This record gives sequence, C-alpha cells and structure tokens, in this order.
Amino acid sequence: MAGTAVPALPGAPAPSGGRRESPARPGSGRHAGRWPGAVFVAPHMLMLGLFMLAPTVYAVYTSLFTSKLIGGEHFSGFANYATVLRSGEFWGGVGRVLAFAVVQVPVTLALAFAFAVLFDSGLIPGARFFRTLYFLPFAVPGVVAALMWSFLLLPGFGPYAKLMDAIGVHGVNFFSKTLILPTIVLVVIWEWTGYNMTVLYTSLTSIPREVTEAALMDGASFWRIATRIKLPMVMSSIVMLTFLNGVGALQLFTEPSILATFQPQAVSFGFTPSLFVYHTAVGSGQYNLGAAAAVILAVIIGLVSVGGLALRRRNGEFR
Repeated sequence: MAGTAVPALPGAPAPSGGRRESPARPGSGRHAGRWPGAVFVAPHMLMLGLFMLAPTVYAVYTSLFTSKLIGGEHFSGFANYATVLRSGEFWGGVGRVLAFAVVQVPVTLALAFAFAVLFDSGLIPGARFFRTLYFLPFAVPGVVAALMWSFLLLPGFGPYAKLMDAIGVHGVNFFSKTLILPTIVLVVIWEWTGYNMTVLYTSLTSIPREVTEAALMDGASFWRIATRIKLPMVMSSIVMLTFLNGVGALQLFTEPSILATFQPQAVSFGFTPSLFVYHTAVGSGQYNLGAAAAVILAVIIGLVSVGGLALRRRNGEFR
C-alpha cells in the first residue's frame, strides 16, 4: 500500500534518503601522517645540524679571520684560502691521495667482485663462513688495523720482513719514503675489500637464476658469465662504490698518522690533505688556516660526490 512504512528486518541497516557520511577519524586531515615522519626524522636532523652543519658554518666563519699574537683576531677575508691554494704541501697531499686512489680503488673493487662472483656461483663450500671471514677486517677499527699491520711489517722484527730476508731480499723497509704509500694501499685494501664484496654479492643475488642457467645451457664458461652477464648487471653498484672509495681516499688520515709513529721521516707534514689540516690547526696552532684548508678539502670532496651523483643520474639509476 502506498505510503505505508515497511518495517526493517532485524539487523538490517536503517534506510537513508541520501549518502551516509562516515564518521570522522582523528588524524585524517590533509596534513595527517606528516607528524610521525617528522618525529622519526627529527633526531637525525638534530645530530646533522649539531655535528655537521654547525661545525661547517663555524669553520667557514673562522677561516675568514687571522690570529695575531697581539690584538687577537682580525678579519682577513680570503687570505687564508689564498695561502692554502699556494701551498705545495697541500697540493702534494692531494696528488698523493689521487695516486693512492688510482691504485687502491680498482684493486679493491676487482678483488671484491672476484670474491662476490665466487660466492654467488655456489662453487665454494662453506661460502657463508668465508663471506663472514672476509667481511671481518671491515669490522676492525682503522687504528687497530694500522697498528696490527705496523707490527707485521716492522723492519727487522716483523714476520713479513723476516720472510723477505728468508727468500733472499734483504733490507726491505716497508715504511721507507718509497714504500710507505704502497704499504698504506695494502692496509686499506685489506680493510675495505670485505665491505665492497658484501655490497656486490648482494647485487649479484638479485640477478635472476634463469639468466645464468640459460647461459650455462648455451655453453658459456664461468669467466664469460662473470664478465659478460654479471658484471654489466652490477655496474651501477660498482660505480657507486667507485665514488665512495674515492671520497674515502681523499679523507685518508688514520693509516698514515699511525704509520708515522714508526717512521716519522716517511710521512711528511702534508702527506695527505687531512693530515695537512690536522697539523696546521692542532700541531701548529693555526686554526684559521686549518679551517680554510678543511673548507677547500670539503669543496673538493663535494665536487667529487656531485660528479658521481650526476654520472649515476645520467646512467638512469634514479630521477
């Protein structure tokens, strides 16, 4: 009958003449969800501001002044930067770490890739144990590693020096001016190969097994699979590690400073840019000049980092 209300069934939703509005939920506004992210990021941003941005700003400010024995500091503009840029010690250190990087970075990455391919191939029994074993040097602090290698290579007493005497090569001094840089290269390769291997091994595990299985069925050798299939597929990781290792080479400090205690005449005042900054600011008390050198070194590292980022973006790794 028209106009007669139909009773609703038990448990059925009540009829409505229009669209039913859902109840508002707390935190469902347009800006909801931003606050939890900000809370999690805040501690990192605080540490970044306190221990990186603030010291950087202070270093730039300090570098614009010059200390006087009488009268305190006075504003000198870019005079400290001009002094550093004319310093043969500073640029000698830059050239030394570049030569260091030219040898250390390719050798480290080549060894890391070789180990990663071996472990990924499944041909090595106990691969998990050996991966952990090769990664352990990275867990050793740089100071401890440098001290350990110092005693191993100590002329006349170290086991490697005795080994050289045993095979007829006498009088080898690994801390001499001609061998100190190769010695540092050896120590750093030992420290960082395991880390690079772990990164490359992780990249190799992301390659589908069907790819290598198809190559094996086509008769491809182990060497051809490693160089023609796996190497191109992890090239983005290799490029990233190249720039990370290059930036680390520019900051080389721990190993030469420890080895200098065993052979001071082999490690000069400006052996590396970081040592130049340290000795200028702390050893000589020229804090303003040391700050200028630190800023110039930071700019060089920044340019290398930006170059690496631009190269990776050009290769289409990210947008």
